Amino acid sequence: MPTPDLDKILDEAFTEISTGRQSYRSEPQLKEMGTVKNVSAGIATVTGLPGTGFEELLRFPHDIYGIAFNLEEDEFGVVLLDWDDRLKAGDTVTRTHRVADIPVGEDLIGRVVDPLGSPMDDKGPITTEHRIPIERPAPRIMSREAVNAPLQTGIKVIDAIIPIGRGQRELILGDRQTGKTSIAIDTILNQHDKDMLCIYCAIGQRTASVAKVVAQLTERGAMEYTVVLVTEGNSPPGLQYITPYAATSIAEYFMERGRDVLIVYDDLTNHARAYRELSLLLRRPPGREAFPGDIFYVHSRLLERATHLNDDHGGGSLTALPIVETEAQDISAYIPTNLISITDGQVYLSPKLFELGMLPAVDIGKSVSRVGAKAQLRAYRKISGNLKLAYAQSEELETFSRFGTRMDEDTEKTIAHGQRIRLLFKQPEMRPVPVPEQLLVLMALANGLFDDVPLDRVGEAEARVRKKASRLPESVLQRIFASEAMDENDEETIMALANEALRPVIKTENTESENHE
Repeated sequence: MPTPDLDKILDEAFTEISTGRQSYRSEPQLKEMGTVKNVSAGIATVTGLPGTGFEELLRFPHDIYGIAFNLEEDEFGVVLLDWDDRLKAGDTVTRTHRVADIPVGEDLIGRVVDPLGSPMDDKGPITTEHRIPIERPAPRIMSREAVNAPLQTGIKVIDAIIPIGRGQRELILGDRQTGKTSIAIDTILNQHDKDMLCIYCAIGQRTASVAKVVAQLTERGAMEYTVVLVTEGNSPPGLQYITPYAATSIAEYFMERGRDVLIVYDDLTNHARAYRELSLLLRRPPGREAFPGDIFYVHSRLLERATHLNDDHGGGSLTALPIVETEAQDISAYIPTNLISITDGQVYLSPKLFELGMLPAVDIGKSVSRVGAKAQLRAYRKISGNLKLAYAQSEELETFSRFGTRMDEDTEKTIAHGQRIRLLFKQPEMRPVPVPEQLLVLMALANGLFDDVPLDRVGEAEARVRKKASRLPESVLQRIFASEAMDENDEETIMALANEALRPVIKTENTESENHE
């Protein structure tokens, strides 16, 4: 039998239901509905929905979303974010009253996601509290700070000759299969224990290539501070188009909280092609190389979001390493020249150097950093200019020497010095070199200590010098990392260690020469 308390509860519930039924008044609700006119190759033409705004997110059947792109009087073109094989003419379309956004938060670190924030790594759902739009205005000029802190890549030739600063946009360009992605991955690996969050954004890449990158990052512990955002080569062009913007929004979330962030766009050539495909399908007028007229704006509004914020806005930074592929070494093509003019410098990779085994295949003559020494530790500044000049002189003299002309002793020394610079700038993949070891090698090189080392023993000599970095006094290391000027005693200490390391190699060679005579 029901208890008195239960009877009382049931009576109260029935009373509330009866009161609610009597007070309910059915009122018509206005809701905009649109209709799919036609669907083709990732583009839908929609009629109706007169209140739709530019880049508003629209909902189609089967939980398919699209972004309104072409707003015309009677219809508009929608870029779909999924394949259109489940849509047909006559389907209903509704507004979401919001733009495309992406979930952001700490839970994304160490995960592989798509541009909509869905996990792709079989590690379970991602729980985040915030969502921010994928398209956001770049920080204002008054919110920015000058680029003045270095971002160490661990690659000797870049850290010494083409320095990159936190908040800089440095383009990596070169032909196919010249090591562009390798430079970006080495840079990410070198951020271990440097309080730098990294984001690797793969745009239209092959699944095998992305899987290889994720495996490399996981194997070396870099996924602990890395977010991987992926669209595969067989993804819809609309999804490929929003990929770099979504990745940048994730990066901005951390930057605005005072973090230093590095983002790699691999690569913007695929992004430009996806946007060209969408534009042609939307019947926008084509321009040079069939790209639409606003392709420059598409990339500039993306890369302008990379900056170094001042202390009033948290002091965080966002460093961008966009990658672009050239064809037949043509850096004057449309997309490469656009990106060169947008970014703060470029690292150009030469196919000729790659074929000769000079890896990384950085062409020092065509590479530049427009931030320069301002984004470099002070210990590098004294040696980087001398090395670049010496290398350029030796290359020019090598060209003349091929004609078989006789050379004086000074010319031969200059060429020999340049050959050792080239050999010491060689570096195996995924083996970043710490700053103390770099400085020890580069200072010995700039001061000619390697000139007496035979070419076939330069690698051995470098290994000996790098081992001596562990004996640098703590006071010297502190001044190096604090970017303070080194005094004569510091330089003498470094040179003494380098001489000590090289003495056995040079002495052995001299002894062998005497015995041969």
